[in-house]
Parts: sequence; C-alpha cells; structure tokens
Amino acid sequence: MTRRTTHVAALTLAASLLAAGCSSSGEDGQGSVFAPKDPKAAAMAAAQTYMQAVKRQDWKTACPLESQGYLGGTVEQCIASRTDGDPSPSPSGSGPEPAGAGQFKASDAVEVAAVGKHPAGLGVLVTQTGTEPGKPTETERVALRLVEEGGSWKVDQRERVRPKDMAREPDMPSLVRALITAGGQ
Repeated sequence: MTRRTTHVAALTLAASLLAAGCSSSGEDGQGSVFAPKDPKAAAMAAAQTYMQAVKRQDWKTACPLESQGYLGGTVEQCIASRTDGDPSPSPSGSGPEPAGAGQFKASDAVEVAAVGKHPAGLGVLVTQTGTEPGKPTETERVALRLVEEGGSWKVDQRERVRPKDMAREPDMPSLVRALITAGGQ
C-alpha cells in the first residue's frame, strides 16, 4: 500500500467513525473506541447485530453478545454447542428467509426493571419484515433485555412477540416492558 493510499484509508475511517457518532472515550473519559456515547443507541445497535447474527446462525458473532447469565457458560462453549463443530455461519440462517427480508430494525430502548434472575437494563423490540413471492408479508418481532456488562451491552433475555401480544399492548414501550417482565421467571 502506498503512503497516499494509507493516508486516504485512515481519513476515510476517521470520517466514518465521526459520522457514526462514535467516540474515542466514554462519558468518563474511558471506554471503547467504537462505543457510541448514548447508551440507548449502543443497546439498540447491539440488539440489531445480535438478531441478524442469530438469523444467520453466526454464533461467532451472536455468542459474545450474550450476557454471562444468558450464556450459561463461556463464549466458546456457546459457539461449540450451537455449531456441532462447524463454527462457520449457516448460509440459510434459521430457515428460509423471505425474499424481501431486510435487516432487523430496533425500536427505541426503554428502561426495564430487574425481575427474577434478570438485572435491570434496557428493553428493545427488534422487527424484521419480508415477503416471499406468492405469500403474505411476514413480520418477526423479538423483545430483548440488554444489560451493560464489561463496558458493552449484552443480551440477557429474549422473548418472541406474538400477534396477540401486539393487539394487547399496541404501545411499543409498554409491550417491551410487559414481555420482559412476564418472561423474567
């Protein structure tokens, strides 16, 4: 790589980090180079990344995003238990994905109280919608509890959102709190 190419690459990386709202330090002057200052934005980003990895069965990405309480062991054990010795992501994910399926989108993060074995944290509703040719549009929704652990947000609880849950609690913050609280046992 030439000196000019290296310089352009470094400037491009710096510009993209600034555009993404990333910081070289947290609020207290310590933290990750890539950690957004806003905890809710960081939790929402972690939720989206986690669900995309789960959908692709990319356990090398998903397992490190799980809290110690949710993992029930080490990251390596999590990867091994879900890959049967083949840690490469499955090309098909967790089943046929609708052709028009996009990325998971995260709702605003809401504060959730500690319940059962789960500590207080942030609740995020992640949604993916897609359509297969000749079939109705499908929407997958999952409520996640994220807790701060080791300076980053980790998934501590995952609850599937059913259509009847949506009918009962149409307000997203209330829905997320209700699901996370109900599944806290």
